[in-house]
Amino acid sequence: MTDLPLLQIILANLALLAGSCLQGIAGYGIGTLAAPLLFLISPMLVPAPLVLNAVVLTVFMLLRNRGALQIREVRFAIGGGVVGMFLAGITLLLISPKGFELVFGILILIGVMLSVAGLRPALNARNSILAGAASTYMGTITAVGGPPIALIYQNQKGPLVRANMSAFFLVASFFSIAALVASDYLGLRELQLFAVTFPGVLIGFWLSGKLVNRMPFEGLRPVILGIAAIAGMAALVRGLMSL
Repeated sequence: MTDLPLLQIILANLALLAGSCLQGIAGYGIGTLAAPLLFLISPMLVPAPLVLNAVVLTVFMLLRNRGALQIREVRFAIGGGVVGMFLAGITLLLISPKGFELVFGILILIGVMLSVAGLRPALNARNSILAGAASTYMGTITAVGGPPIALIYQNQKGPLVRANMSAFFLVASFFSIAALVASDYLGLRELQLFAVTFPGVLIGFWLSGKLVNRMPFEGLRPVILGIAAIAGMAALVRGLMSL
């Protein structure tokens, strides 16, 4: 059904299980954790198959946390996402497959740096627009759109974060899908890869419901960012070597 051997499919499902569980607990994380790992397993797994999996996960997340949703706060980030979608589509049309590896690695490392920079921007209209644009741009190319939008929600409470970020990610994911289709990065192969990796997302989301009030996200954060940084460097090196 796919070009991937069974071992790589199993590893991809494990990476998505961990990323989905993390997002179910913290509100974001499937991209930050899973995308770099999936790229190392096979570049075919990003960005489109992961973006498709993220769409399904955010629907589950939104249904679980719908009581805390405040849609008025999300509308500015969604507006910024439109800009990010167009910029990402243009980028994907201009870069070659070899150039994609280089851009992927750079954006992964930017995401890590944003996460550890200690920035605390206020949750306001301007910052929401900027974060929405950056998140959708990065999410379309790498499926790692969490760090920019997470910066403006870092001082908010758990249920609100999970609900509002899920609402944004859901809309932003559809923006990303539109850009991926337009730039020919989403086709039958990517749909098949989504189909064989979705079970990992389903199990990870179910597991997060059992752990959401038991596992401290901050304790896992250094490990997650360390994994992302190592994988981002590996992608960057691969991109440089292929030039």
